[in-house]
Amino acid sequence: MFGLLKKLNPINFLIGLGVKKAKHWVDDTFRDKVQPIEGSVLYCDLYMAVEHSGIYVGDNNISNIVVDGFADASVKLSNPRSFTDSSKLHKHIYVSCKGSRAVGDDDTADLANNSVGERHLYGLVFSNCHQFSERCVNEAERYIANPLFSFDILSGTWEPTLNSLKRAAKNKLGATKWRLWDWQGKGEQEPKPDFNDLFNTLTNTPLTDENASEINKAKLQLQEYLAEISDEAIPQEVISTLNGYSEKLSDVQEKYQECKGFMQQMGESLSYNELNNVDRSDFLALAKLLEDNNEINKIIEKLGRNYISEEKKEKVTKCAKNEMFGIHKSNELVRVLPSELINLEDDDLEYLFYAKLLENSLLTYELSGDLIKTEEIKNKGPIIACLDTSGSMEGTPLLKAKALLLAVSKILKPENRELYVLLFGANNEISELNLNNSTTDSNTNSSNTAALLSFLSKGYGGGTDFETPLNRSVEIIEKTTTFINADILMITDGYCSVSPDFKKQFIHKKQQLDFSVYTVICDAPKDLDDFSDEVFSL
Repeated sequence: MFGLLKKLNPINFLIGLGVKKAKHWVDDTFRDKVQPIEGSVLYCDLYMAVEHSGIYVGDNNISNIVVDGFADASVKLSNPRSFTDSSKLHKHIYVSCKGSRAVGDDDTADLANNSVGERHLYGLVFSNCHQFSERCVNEAERYIANPLFSFDILSGTWEPTLNSLKRAAKNKLGATKWRLWDWQGKGEQEPKPDFNDLFNTLTNTPLTDENASEINKAKLQLQEYLAEISDEAIPQEVISTLNGYSEKLSDVQEKYQECKGFMQQMGESLSYNELNNVDRSDFLALAKLLEDNNEINKIIEKLGRNYISEEKKEKVTKCAKNEMFGIHKSNELVRVLPSELINLEDDDLEYLFYAKLLENSLLTYELSGDLIKTEEIKNKGPIIACLDTSGSMEGTPLLKAKALLLAVSKILKPENRELYVLLFGANNEISELNLNNSTTDSNTNSSNTAALLSFLSKGYGGGTDFETPLNRSVEIIEKTTTFINADILMITDGYCSVSPDFKKQFIHKKQQLDFSVYTVICDAPKDLDDFSDEVFSL
């Protein structure tokens, strides 16, 4: 159970739960059940991503590790009900089988039975129950030949996982399948999962490295399961449903690999559905530009220096957190109090532990430290970005413009600076998107990036008019409180001009409102205009 704390992630649980639900439904509804024999390897699902295992020793007894104190465990005999007591999913027990029959080994059963009563510091001698079960399978002959044999806890040559245990059962016992033990008799049948809901959860999961790894594991588990049942009389529509889920897992994994570099550049984790809103050719080109184009990096550095507001300055301190200061509520598992961990050993209180974890209300140690540094933090103003989507921008210029705008969005986010994006074309052709990066909600920030990617797929493709977006930018600065200190970034190919009357009025507004205009010319000769403070070529 304590191994759970290292990988506790509600999203990962949901990913793994989808495959478990599918397998439980098929195993309970369409596959034959079995009775274990002595030496059979057994396991049950405790929670969404956690299993418990043991060895059947006869007379409805299972030899297994039971945690009966804080990090303290002993080998005990359990009946099927107590073996599954901690399960939050169901009371199913899987049995090692070859074909349609259970397989086991007398020596394995003897070693498991003779180990009853041994006590271990859970996590040191045995990392988990699977390690105990695997040792019983692998070392049975050696133990029987030498009664003085004791477990070598320092070898460290095994992988303490259920998959490793299954491999040992295959090699030593000939187990090729895992079937349910119908120890409860006829009970309520496992319901068919809502595969549409599973697909929805999967395709809306942020594709972090960790989540992508869990998706890959789920895909491999489902593919292995499909291979296991391929010679059984499972209805074809059921196999098709499972294959569809497997293909969806593969699609999401492939999308992650395709877009991993781009998401790393953006510092964001987007979902499969969000990534599908971007044209693949545009997407790969944008990722390449963000990674390799030196001009983009130079512009970002320029923007970072020139959008610093000098009006407000704060003094902040940094502390080295190396001393215990007190107790507070959080979800920091490495600092959780022992009194909270004890709840994991009580069936009624275990739910409370998980609820407090998800609500950031576990009692944990609070750390503080010595004052080591004082630095000055300057507030920075927002940006209004005007992106030219006229016909002359099609192709490389528009790709460069999008890459620049995404790079600007990336640098503004950690600085909590707002970005207002205006897509424009001919006269009165304009679309708007206000990205508020000042929120502390990480989910909102992630959706901001997805919204920007989707927004950038739009465009006009006709003529060009600078006056429409510049007028709207001035209106935003005048009437929107949060943009009072904003500057304007114009991204265009430069094939347009403004009238003398507009230029005169616009320059007057610049002086009155004290904002600056920076223009980036994409794939065109650098041409200074009369209303920009500085012009770059990209």
